[in-house]
Amino acid sequence: MSSDSLATLSDQLVLGTVLLYVAAMLAYAVDLGFGRAPARKAPELVTVGADAPVPAEPDPPVAAVRTSSRAGTIAVVLSWAGWAAQLAAILTRGLAVDRWPWGNMYEFVIAISFAAMTVFLFMQLRYPVRFLGAFVCLVAALGLGFAVRYLYTQAGPVMPALNSYWIAIHVTAAITASGLFIVAGVSAVLYLVRREGASRLPGRPELDRVVHRAIVIGFPIWTFAVIAGAMWADKAWGRYWGWDPKEVWAFVTWIAYAAYLHARATAGWKGRAAMIVSLIGFGCLLFNLIGVNVLPWFGGTLHSYSDVPQ
Repeated sequence: MSSDSLATLSDQLVLGTVLLYVAAMLAYAVDLGFGRAPARKAPELVTVGADAPVPAEPDPPVAAVRTSSRAGTIAVVLSWAGWAAQLAAILTRGLAVDRWPWGNMYEFVIAISFAAMTVFLFMQLRYPVRFLGAFVCLVAALGLGFAVRYLYTQAGPVMPALNSYWIAIHVTAAITASGLFIVAGVSAVLYLVRREGASRLPGRPELDRVVHRAIVIGFPIWTFAVIAGAMWADKAWGRYWGWDPKEVWAFVTWIAYAAYLHARATAGWKGRAAMIVSLIGFGCLLFNLIGVNVLPWFGGTLHSYSDVPQ
């Protein structure tokens, strides 16, 4: 296939991915709202000597575990189908331009949406986190829609500074960490909006564990991305650090997530306070990834190569 045909196919696959994620979101919502809750066994009776039978210790809470429903199964299948379509869209875009397919904001946002879905789907293979499906699919679909509507850039070459092996190291690490932080951010929002008592959502301890796991894995990857970015800056511009807005906000994001982990490790912060700190980090991340490149007063950044349509 020609480069133009591959680029067109990539655009069509992105639109198909949006439709699949929206359909998956609706199926997850049906499963969350009407799926069968796990059955709880009545506590067994045990006898101690001549005493009357007393209830045995109840099983630990299983609020995050839900029995499979047809809507849930359909949702998972649609999610994987959307994931495969998005992967194909990224690969065809890369083949069309003969480079790593995240050289502008359009490609970058698509890659971040893909990373978030990847994190969720592979977490779902090991942990009972299907309850996140409706929310992660919504975020991924909105991200893709925003990219197509406001950030779309024709497939083509990038400026010489981006024709470097560092784009495969620095930007890939940033995309991976961002996907983990998105899952953590979604879970933190659910934690804050969840009320005590009966709920279709899991308990707050389960949501807290999801947030912590995602940040614990994402933080060192983001740290590596910041370091790799400094090394690339030295190679491209002759200095490791220049207080460019993108560099500053990447560091601010690092500080915010470091504060979350430090508070958890030393002060034993859990609950609402920890969620608020994690969401401050998430807000810094979104501003660094999108705001610095989109808002006009950052037009002087050295990272203005992002090709944001005006």
